[in-house]
Amino acid sequence: MTTFPSLCSTFRRHAGRLLAAAMLAIAGTQAVAAGLVIGSKNFTEQQLLSELTAQYLGHKGFQVSQKGDLATVIMRGALESRQLDLVWDYTGTALIVYNKINERMTPEQAYDTVRRIDADKGLTWLNASALNNTYAFAMQRQRAEREGIRTLSDLVAKMNAVALADPSAAWHLGLDMEFAGRPDGLKPLQALYKLPLTRPQIRQMDPGLVYTAIRDGFVPAGLVYTTDGRVKGFDMVVLEDDLGFFPSYAATPVVRAEVLAQHPGLADALNALSAALDNEAMSTMNARVDIEHLPVRTVAADFLRQRGLI
Repeated sequence: MTTFPSLCSTFRRHAGRLLAAAMLAIAGTQAVAAGLVIGSKNFTEQQLLSELTAQYLGHKGFQVSQKGDLATVIMRGALESRQLDLVWDYTGTALIVYNKINERMTPEQAYDTVRRIDADKGLTWLNASALNNTYAFAMQRQRAEREGIRTLSDLVAKMNAVALADPSAAWHLGLDMEFAGRPDGLKPLQALYKLPLTRPQIRQMDPGLVYTAIRDGFVPAGLVYTTDGRVKGFDMVVLEDDLGFFPSYAATPVVRAEVLAQHPGLADALNALSAALDNEAMSTMNARVDIEHLPVRTVAADFLRQRGLI
């Protein structure tokens, strides 16, 4: 028969365990609240950048949580309103979307401009990576090599020559509908590169279909994003924008200045991660997720281990 003293002793033991568990839960909540919150947009590359950062900083001893699948302007608003501590953003996005600046700039000028503007808002742009996810034109690698095409100027010269020799054999371009109709899209590109196009030469389609149209030979060349995994997965070659038409979209860690002040070593850690990223690395990771269907977490961990970052 259980005595009253033994019941009291049992209660005290259980109460002690419950109190300890509650204190641990509270401490855990406080740790997350005091940690770093990383925001990311709603596409594969951003999910990878967030996961890379979370794993890398976690290995460095920082407490990290993630908020993903955010629209571009929502992510930016959350950073400015202190709901997020750091994000990876793109110089071209900051220029054109956030600040409505459409002036053509070199990559260095674009970075310096957004860094200066955002400093007044308490946001610090750390070192830009070599990852530049901008627009570009791409071709099947074999076809580009066979035709001797490496640059946009080479492509324009070939298209003009074919159209002049036989208009019925004129080459087509695969374009998404937004770029074809934008005032800073196709028309100024044509003006800069001196590329006359007849309407039948412009094949407008969903952005995702451009990649398969190039791969399957439906169009000789088309508009792509430089770090999309399908560029590598479908063995395409990105043509050099030799006249510098497309703006730079250098992926860069952007952190609230007060957060950097509160976390010594954070800037150096993020700069080291930024230095490890480039178009080749990111297109490989994007392809592993989008084409091979591997988990983002696995792909990020593999990259960090390969580069000796964890």
